[in-house]
Amino acid sequence: MASLAYKRVMLKISGEALAGTQEYGLSTDVVSFIAEEVREVYRLGIQVAMVIGGGNIFRGMEASARGMDRASADYMGMLATCINGLAMQSALEKLGVDTRVQTAIEMREVAEPFIRRRAIRHLEKNRVVIFAAGTGNPFFTTDSAAALRASEIRADALLKGTKVDGLYTADPVRDAGAKLLKLASYQYLLEHSLKIMDAAAVSLCQNAKIPIRVFNIRVPGNIRRVVLGEDVGSTVS
Repeated sequence: MASLAYKRVMLKISGEALAGTQEYGLSTDVVSFIAEEVREVYRLGIQVAMVIGGGNIFRGMEASARGMDRASADYMGMLATCINGLAMQSALEKLGVDTRVQTAIEMREVAEPFIRRRAIRHLEKNRVVIFAAGTGNPFFTTDSAAALRASEIRADALLKGTKVDGLYTADPVRDAGAKLLKLASYQYLLEHSLKIMDAAAVSLCQNAKIPIRVFNIRVPGNIRRVVLGEDVGSTVS
C-alpha cells in the first residue's frame, strides 16, 4: 500500500457544500458522496475527524447583519452544524464506518458532549469523530472550531475541502486574473487577508504547526490523494 502522508487528519467542510445545487438545505446525494470519500480514507487506516459548517441551514453573521442579536444568531448557526453532523454520521454508518458526533453544546439524547480525551480514544479505536456546535461560543467560525479541535486532538493536518482547486491570490469566481498558489505561508494568508479561512483559524494552525491543505472536495478521490501526499490543491505551512 502507498505510504501515508498523515496518520490523523481534521477534515473541514462548509455547510454550503452539503447543499449541492440547492440554495439551502441538505442534498442527500452530496452527503452520500462525501461519506463515500471519507470511507476510502478511513479504509487506508487514517484517523479522521470532521467539522462541518452550518451555512446551508443558517448563517449567524448574515442574520446579525439583518438585525438579529449576533450571539443568538451564532448559537442558531451552531445548532445547524449539529443537524449536518448527524446527517453525515448517518451516511457514514450506512457505509459501515463507525462514527461518533461530539458537540460543544450538550444535547446528550443525540450526541456526546465534547471531551478531548474521549475524542482521541475514539480515533484510536478507528472511529470517525464529527465535532459539531463549533467551539460552543458565539463570534467564532467553524473554521476556528476546526483549527481548535485539530490542535486539541494533535492532528497531522487540517484538510480544507472547498469548491475550487486550492488557494488563490483572489476569489477565482469573481476575479478571472486570480492565480493558484501551490504553496503559501501562514503569514501570507494573514497579511493578504485571503478568505479561505479566518485569521483566528490560521493563527491557531500556525501556533500548533498544523499544515493546511486546501483542495476541491467535489473531485472524486481528492481526499485520498491528499492523505497519500499527492500534489493536489495547495499547502499552507
